[in-house]
Amino acid sequence: MTSLNRIVMQQTSRAWLEELPLSEMDAAEISGKNGRRYPFRSYERFRFPKYDICQGPFEDADGLVHKFDIVLANQVWEHLDRPYAATKNVLRMLRVGGYFWLALPFFIRYHGSPVDCSRWSARGLTNLLVEAGFEEENIRAEQWGNRAAAARNLEDTWPPSYDPERDDLTNDPECPICAWALARK
Repeated sequence: MTSLNRIVMQQTSRAWLEELPLSEMDAAEISGKNGRRYPFRSYERFRFPKYDICQGPFEDADGLVHKFDIVLANQVWEHLDRPYAATKNVLRMLRVGGYFWLALPFFIRYHGSPVDCSRWSARGLTNLLVEAGFEEENIRAEQWGNRAAAARNLEDTWPPSYDPERDDLTNDPECPICAWALARK
């Protein structure tokens, strides 16, 4: 099943990521597993909540901070108790010139897994990233949604499966469903 809520986000994000030299990059993903689809030089996955990025950057057995060229976080930041601290910790994990890509919902049902804490628009994500230490000129952020898709999020079956015959992907900036950003250190 492909979620209606993620179609445009996935298409745009794929284009952004494919502009990068992925085969030369060491990647980390916080939860999710979408990063495996890309040809990174190396890929490491940190599953939330077992690894809580709010508590600090990921360290090896000697206490050294893991360093990466890119950190991916798909649909996890809304579950974090301390998203600002987590974003600062990601910044510490990035090599100079490294990237942080994150995507999250804006208008969907509450989904406590284990908790549900925050929502951001594209501007809100930009603000979060700037407050954590990323330079605003090094941030790309977008959002997508429309009223018809928002109504589908209120149906009994959730998340709504994308139906190309039924679902309009036209963006209505006043009704965002999801937001995503790519920031460079």
